[in-house]
Amino acid sequence: MFGIVRPCRHRLGESLGGQWMAHLCGLCLALRKDHGQFARIVTNYDGLLISVLTEAQAADGGAGAGRRTAGPCPLRGMRTASVAHGEGARLAAAVSLVLASAKVRDHVADGDGLLARRPVALAARRVARGWDAAGARGGTAVGFDTAVLVDAVDRQTGIEALAGPGTPILAVTEPTETATAAAFAHTAHLAGRPGNAEPLAEAGRLFGRLAHLLDAVEDREADAASGAWNPLTATGTSLTEARRLADDAVHGVRLALREAEFTDGRLAHRLLVHELGTSVDRAFGTASCAHGGHPYAPPGGPGAPTPPGPPRGNRRGLLAGCAVWVGLACTCQMCCGTYEDPWSGERKESQCANCDGSCCECCNCCSCCGEDGCCGDGCGCDC
Repeated sequence: MFGIVRPCRHRLGESLGGQWMAHLCGLCLALRKDHGQFARIVTNYDGLLISVLTEAQAADGGAGAGRRTAGPCPLRGMRTASVAHGEGARLAAAVSLVLASAKVRDHVADGDGLLARRPVALAARRVARGWDAAGARGGTAVGFDTAVLVDAVDRQTGIEALAGPGTPILAVTEPTETATAAAFAHTAHLAGRPGNAEPLAEAGRLFGRLAHLLDAVEDREADAASGAWNPLTATGTSLTEARRLADDAVHGVRLALREAEFTDGRLAHRLLVHELGTSVDRAFGTASCAHGGHPYAPPGGPGAPTPPGPPRGNRRGLLAGCAVWVGLACTCQMCCGTYEDPWSGERKESQCANCDGSCCECCNCCSCCGEDGCCGDGCGCDC
């Protein structure tokens, strides 16, 4: 999984954390249902924003909203859960497939790792073509033409080939901006709120700019060491200028969201306003949450939202308990939050479960919303 919006459960809280997990699982299951098991590997944190935005705008019972109960999964400690489903999740799946295909082709072009070997590169290209076709089918099913995404990817290669010292960095980020703007805007049509299309397109454009910039910042040193192409290095853009553009993009997303109408915009606001700012801080090495950058952070930086669930009354066998233990360990639920003992089903507290707020910059949301209290535009803080 990948993405720039990787929230810590201590900032989301129990309610928004549960909603976030519902959309993450919903995206994963939509990929499996429409495109097969293998497609689930493209599940990503940014893709679920499409599902979040669609549901945030949809009236109860709308095509873009809805919940269903999903079966047990190792990443949820073998518990069932209420997950998002509907056209928002299907659009998120289609967009994720096309963008993942683009990322694979980019790695093949750069000859990264094993992809430098011809047989592996050929196999990767075949997988990418399959994802393109699957994404196109999924997009068509919800009225979205993924050609705009494919065109953006194709133009990106040509723009990078021509870029050099003095080229505006925003010329390089433009294809990504165009692709994300189209995806964000289509959520308004799915939710039956065409008036939201313009502000959400602007939010998507700035989100795409931010994603491209932060990816370049995080990869800058590694690209320099390997000799790979990096937009900041190629255009001579300083980190100071990149930070200015990133901060402007975060502010622009916030203003754009204020122009849109939501049925319940709390989670969308939290992710696209507060968490985007945290993403910028993390990429540039400034203040961030001490619990780690994302819900499935490695040991030492846990932050997984733990879905609520009743304890099991029956004990598991040795092998079944070991399988659940592996799932819990891999997702760091045993390090952060609450979890059920893999064998007895007894509810247990992790070492980080009793956070007092001092370890997170924004555990107390109200202290981070500025002079106007809790934003006044859907922050969702329980103040």
